[in-house]
Amino acid sequence: MNQMQSVNQWDVFEVVIDGPSLNNPFIDASIEATFSYGHREVPVKGFYDGEGNKHSWRVRFMPDTLGEWSFRISSNIPALDGKQGTFRCTAARPGKHGPVRVRNQFHFAHADGTPYLPFGTTCYAWTHQPLPMQTQTLAALKASGFNKIRMGVFPKHYIYNDNEALMPMFQVSADGKEDFDRPNVAAFRHLDQQVVALRELGVEADIILFHPYDRWGYCAMGEASDHRYLRYLVARLAAYANVWWSLANEYDFLLDVKPVAYWDGLFHVVEECDPYRHLKSIHNGNPLQMYDHRKPWVDHVCVQNWDVKRTAEWRQTWGKPIVNDEPEYEGNIPRPWGNISARELVHRYWITVLRGGYCGHGETFMHDEDLLWWAKGGELRGESWKRIAFMRKLLEEDVQRGLTPYLPPSLGGTRGEWSRVSGAQDGDVRYLYFGEHQPVQSAAGLPKDDGDYEIDLIDTWEMTVTPMDRAPLPVSPALRGANGVVHNTEPEAAFGVRLPGKPWQAVRVRRRN
Repeated sequence: MNQMQSVNQWDVFEVVIDGPSLNNPFIDASIEATFSYGHREVPVKGFYDGEGNKHSWRVRFMPDTLGEWSFRISSNIPALDGKQGTFRCTAARPGKHGPVRVRNQFHFAHADGTPYLPFGTTCYAWTHQPLPMQTQTLAALKASGFNKIRMGVFPKHYIYNDNEALMPMFQVSADGKEDFDRPNVAAFRHLDQQVVALRELGVEADIILFHPYDRWGYCAMGEASDHRYLRYLVARLAAYANVWWSLANEYDFLLDVKPVAYWDGLFHVVEECDPYRHLKSIHNGNPLQMYDHRKPWVDHVCVQNWDVKRTAEWRQTWGKPIVNDEPEYEGNIPRPWGNISARELVHRYWITVLRGGYCGHGETFMHDEDLLWWAKGGELRGESWKRIAFMRKLLEEDVQRGLTPYLPPSLGGTRGEWSRVSGAQDGDVRYLYFGEHQPVQSAAGLPKDDGDYEIDLIDTWEMTVTPMDRAPLPVSPALRGANGVVHNTEPEAAFGVRLPGKPWQAVRVRRRN
């Protein structure tokens, strides 16, 4: 145990210790390590990872500081207690920037300061599908440009998703029922492996801890089992840099078994067991049944709502980053939440982002074998993902601190245009999105000074960027008197732009250095 090892910053250092056979090693043994760097100490929970005749425990640690670390194991089992050692943390691997944190109140960045703009998708039960389909999902993610995925720990029982899971999440007793106090190590190891696979693709894993779509009893295990499950899961996954915690998908559909105060307690269990303070939130089903995201243990607002023009309002209400992970899905199933067009989903992405939030993708196309991306992953069949990847590439070229939206008068702004169209700014770059509107000229949101600006027309559907020249300011006929005199005395901008007179257009304005 005393041989010096090394691990890259924000990767995983793991201690594995063999121990004795116990009646229930998940309950009978407690194990924890204290990792030390100078005077700093970080307590980290361990977990049982044995199978058959192999009785082993693991402690995983994600070092965030370069240099020499030491650790000491403590346990109520003498054979596990007292082990100690050292290791060296070396520079992060290329492209690895550490866990994502909230930055500038409404936005995100990695631990090393690299900006992070979430462009996520949903595949609730992809890790519970046949292994070839899981491989296909990872390949699709790699090609897609998505950098976050919402995914459940547990399998899902719902329309288009009633197949058997890959394996049970807990050990099956002689009566055929799962024992919620005995996790199925093989199932959780598989989850580990897929979270690591996502990390290597640069994809954040937004882990959904509970959901109501369940025929196995996972959503109603009882308080003691819920807490033990959370402690086990967090001990296994927290050392992976790309983990987020979502306490639930549609938590309000579980209020009969988990009232609001109960959810508060589950947040505290996760906080207690996660020394890295990964991002935490909770997802609503009914837009009128929102959790109080002002609570200090909630890091960002995870919302389900089709009315994306309210994004700036939600920012003001909650004072935290807004991630609308379900603004409805591209698809053609009978349910209205799953049959909007690709154009409409791309439209909602642009509105959400230019009103200061972040948006999520999902696909729900009918399939003879019920292979819907939103539930099972596999193959992307729609058209929105390409346009979303295009949008991500554009914004990542410019956005450093995060976009601040232009506000309508109802939210403290001065111009009524921003109730209908969307615009935002980050330093010397601004984006204007006209959406369903199709003007032939505009000055809304353009600079008031006559500086040197680069102006581009963006066709959000055709995925083109076309340089533009500035044009004279447009003047509304309503502002002219009978003698043709213009009555507006305070121009809204120093110049205007001419537009193609069709919907789904955006304008980017950047000051030249």
